[in-house]
Formats: sequence, structure tokens, C-alpha cells
Amino acid sequence: MDNYEIANRFSLLSKLMEIHGENSFKSKTYLITAYKIEQLTVELQTLSAEKIFSINGIGDGIGKKILELTGAGNMKVLDELLSKTPEGILEMMKIKGIGPKKISIIWKELNVENIGELLYACHENRLSLLKGFGKKTQDNVIESIEFFLRQKGNYLYAQVEKLALNLEKLFQTLFSQRTIKITGNFARQSETIEELEFVIPFNGAIISEKIEALPGFAFLENTDQYFLYKYNDGIKVKLYIAGETTLAQKFFETVGSPEFVGSFYEKFPTAIESADGDKAIFERAGLQFIPFYLREKESIIERAKEGKIPRVIQPGDIKGIIHCHSNWSDGSNTLQELANACVAKGYEYLVISDHSKSAFYAQGLSEEKIKAQHGLVDELNAKLAPFKIFKSIESDILNDGNLDYTNNVLSTFDLVIASVHSNLKMPEEKAMMRLLNAVSNPYTTILGHMTGRLLLSRKGYPVDHIKIIDACAANNVVIEINAHPRRLDMGWQWLEYALSKNVLVSIDPDSHAIEEFDNTKYGVLAAQKGMVTAKNNLSSFNLPEFEKFLKERKQKINQASVTGSST
Repeated sequence: MDNYEIANRFSLLSKLMEIHGENSFKSKTYLITAYKIEQLTVELQTLSAEKIFSINGIGDGIGKKILELTGAGNMKVLDELLSKTPEGILEMMKIKGIGPKKISIIWKELNVENIGELLYACHENRLSLLKGFGKKTQDNVIESIEFFLRQKGNYLYAQVEKLALNLEKLFQTLFSQRTIKITGNFARQSETIEELEFVIPFNGAIISEKIEALPGFAFLENTDQYFLYKYNDGIKVKLYIAGETTLAQKFFETVGSPEFVGSFYEKFPTAIESADGDKAIFERAGLQFIPFYLREKESIIERAKEGKIPRVIQPGDIKGIIHCHSNWSDGSNTLQELANACVAKGYEYLVISDHSKSAFYAQGLSEEKIKAQHGLVDELNAKLAPFKIFKSIESDILNDGNLDYTNNVLSTFDLVIASVHSNLKMPEEKAMMRLLNAVSNPYTTILGHMTGRLLLSRKGYPVDHIKIIDACAANNVVIEINAHPRRLDMGWQWLEYALSKNVLVSIDPDSHAIEEFDNTKYGVLAAQKGMVTAKNNLSSFNLPEFEKFLKERKQKINQASVTGSST
């Protein structure tokens, strides 16, 4: 172990002590030690214990720790701290702009344990609300995290969408306006993307010559099927080689999942070869056309045989913004600004859903603030009619599965979104108890972001999707498709089952600023993969339909209450 590594260990020890709130004097001592070791002209590894202890500034305690490192290669006190530190906290230490003290505050006050969670908290304005941070720090942290994540190789669909479309245009220009097809996971609207894939109707030599003359493309590898590049030190770009006559076949083989393509070849081996287009392949097979985003599973082929693929929901089908935070909690905009933006974008209603009181880190609403907000909503509705703001809350699901207010308070809302925000590290048994209890509360209208996942950052707590969907069906609870690109929760893989149980979903942007209304689009793309239609989605209801839905639900609650009290 050389001096550089030994100094790094002492520096890490100093930072971890600060993060864990341990002795600040010792912490500073270890940082000074790291600096001194870096300045030494002789390697500590080559010195005897006696000579190490004789170095100016190295006392008994420091000397023994150096001997631990030069001997066994570890340091007991450091190992103990590392064992108490989540791996994500160590990764956060690599982010420019937040030192150990700030990491400690973020960890302890926001319960944030990794970079992805931190980025999400920044986009919810949570960092700017902490003492000693502010908007400028938050913006700098966002920039640093996004740079860091770009180096890791996996991306959200929303992060690469613009680049994918720009590269498609670039390649069309570069290759003489021939048909260039974007394919693979991006074409299937997958939640996360590892590489952008294109089918290029040219031979390998021409592809190589043209691409390698461009700035930003670093060659990685090639086969007789494709060329692989890294673009601007970030995402991989794969270019499949195809001839003019094999373009449709190559596209078909690369746009679908291996399961889908393999099954299709088994069932219709002659439909693909020499086809003059993607649609022609399905015509030859006698099938209803299967959109790219549905080419994941073998089972979709049977639905296409029966002609049962529906007209799925489109972004223009969204009639209102459900699940939106204002500056009453952790949003950026006022209620008036949010309502005006909805009107300008052609929406018919806004469901304001600020955080509940347990979310103190997000300035959650006390009972007094709820009354004041409801008064403001009434004033705005009188001015903005026929547009309407609905009174809602994103109520925390507490540790025992109860919601964050009494039923008397919950009854004052038009609808309630119930979500888990605390104690996310729990086994399935605990998660299911909390969720099922929340779903059984008569005032729970929508179950928010079911698993608590953050794509590429946090797996989310384990749940039994079937049991939760069944419980939502039994209790007339809507399941949210949280449209934030980092959530997309509930995942599309469970939508078909939910629809089979007649459970409504609700595509909600979970917006904390006006520009995040546009997140709705990514929820729609995910919903399309689950064959959700406009009639299956609550936020596609027009204003009269939405009001009717809420009224009927309230009537059922009241009837159940009367029945319960009479028995």
C-alpha cells in the first residue's frame, strides 16, 4: 500500500467521521494526517515501526493506524464506519458541491441514501428547503449528479429521447436520406436505455467510414452484424448493417425482444424474409399489426391473431393534471400559476396534492394549512370557472398503514392519494401490511407510486402486485402510474392484470413545477406498453366524468358509513 492510498484511507476516515457526527477534533486530525502523508518523500511501507513513529506529527494513535494499513491492509476504525455507511452515501461523496457535513444533513433529514434519491429530492426542491443549502446549491448538485450519472452507461428514456431523435436526423442526412430506423429498447419505449440502436441500409465499410469521420463517436467494436460506438463519452450507439432488400427483416429482428422475435419466427417462418416493410410482415402472417412498444412478450401474438389489440391511450387523451405539488409544500409554483398553466395547456382541471404533515422535510400541510388552502381553492374556482381545482392531498402511509390524518380531515378532500415516503427499507410482509391497510381506508382514492422505486437508483420495497391489485379492485381504489421518468410506478408489466380486474389507473405527473406537467407523456408511453386505453385512465376523464366519478365514490363512502353506524 503506497502513501497515496494510505493518505486516501485517512481522508476517507475523516469524512466518514464527519458524516456520522463523531469527534470533530479527531476528524480534522485525520485530514491533516492525510495531507502530511501525501507530502512524504519516502514510502511508509518501507519504514520500520520505530521510524514511522519518529515522523514529525505522527503520534502513537496515528502510527498504530498506519501500521494496520501497511501490515494487514485495513484499519479497524475505518472498517467499522464503512460497515455503518450505506454504499450510496459513499457514492454521494464523489459529487462536487456537497461535503461531508451536507451529506450528513441530507442523509439524516431527508432519509436520502444514494445519488438517484438525491437527484429526485432536488427535482422536488427538497434540498433547497434545508438550512444552509438554497436554490443555487441545489442547481449545482443537479448538474454534478447528471454529469456523474452520464458516465455510468444507463439512462432513463426521457434523458436520451432528444438525442435519439437528433441522431436519427443526423444519420438520415449522413446516409443520403435513405430510410434510417431507430430500433431496440428505445423504439419499444423501455423505461431505461443502455444503448441507442439504428438500422442503417449500407455495408459495413461505408458505415465505418462515415461515422468515424464525425466528432464525438468513439469506436468500441464491430461484427458482421453491427458497429458499436460510444457517443460523447456517454451512451453507446449500435448501428446494424442492412441491405436495401433486408432492411425490413433487420428492423423486425432488432425492434422486438428476443422472446417476441423468436416466437414469431417459430409461428410464421416465411412471413419475414424479403418483406418490403414492417406492416407487410404482419399482413403476410394474417395478424393485426403489433406496435413496437408491445413487442415484448410471446402472448401479444395471440391477441393479434384475435384482433384484440385496442387503440391505446395517447398523450392528447389526458384531460387533467392529477398529483401536483404547489409552493404550499415542496413545489415551485403558486396555485394560481399552476391553474393558469393548466388552462393555457388546454387541461380541464387540476388536482392539487401537496404533501401531508408527516412529510416535514417537504413542508407538509398541517390541519390549519389545509383549511387555508381549501379557502384559496374556493376563491380561485370562483374566478377560473369552468376550469376547476380539486382539493387533494398526497397523504403519507404511516408505519402501521394508517393515513396521515383522521378520517374527519380526510373527508374534507375531494380525493386522497396515499403513498409511502418513509421507512422504505422493509421486508415484503411489512410493505404489504402498510399498503393493504391504506387501500382499505375508505378515503384512499388513488394508491400512489406503489413500490417506491426510483429507476437506476432504488429498487423499491418488495410487494405482491397481484394481492395489491386485487385489494384495489375490492376497495374501488385507483392505481397510479406515476409518470415521473424516474418512477414510472406501477410498472407496465402489471397493467394488463390490473385492467383484467377492472381497476382504473391514473397517469399522474407528480409535478413540482409547471414544466413537469410534461412528465405525463412518459406515463402515457409506459401505459401504452400495458395496453391502457383512455377509458381505463382516470386522468383521461373529462371534467363532468371526473366529477361524476368523485361524487359516486363519496356516496359509497357515506352509504358505508351509515350502514356501519346502524349495525
